[in-house]
Amino acid sequence: MAATCADYLEAGDFLQVVKMTPLVSIDLIVSDYAGRVLVGHRRNRPALGTWFVPGGRICKNERLDAAFTRIVDAELGISGMERAAARFGGLFEHLYKDNFAGAEKITTHYVVIAYFLTLENTASVGRFDQHSRYIWLTPEALLARDDVHENTKAYFR
Repeated sequence: MAATCADYLEAGDFLQVVKMTPLVSIDLIVSDYAGRVLVGHRRNRPALGTWFVPGGRICKNERLDAAFTRIVDAELGISGMERAAARFGGLFEHLYKDNFAGAEKITTHYVVIAYFLTLENTASVGRFDQHSRYIWLTPEALLARDDVHENTKAYFR
């Protein structure tokens, strides 16, 4: 599997980055041909224990095209997908009261670039580093659930 941005920093250094700056990430709003959306149950902070769309941080000096391809591979297990295969969905801000380390009084701020994509084959989609399991939900069902994170619901409002 490809290295992640956090692999290049010690945890303490990365915590300082989270404390001092916003992070830039890509979220993948993945649909199947039935119109259902893929969400994973988060196993890490922030958003621990909620259903969330797949995504990941952009690394320093990483071009958007390379970041998109890496994140799709890391999160969905699909290698070589180009950003041109997705539709730009806008910029979003995600603000969390906690952080990856659970350190007190350090919030997390993401500036998120959203991309919508539809997959032909959904049989083996998903990797389990960030999510313990995946489900497919219609946008209506996603919006109705209390356990889907508000930042994921924002993509459908």
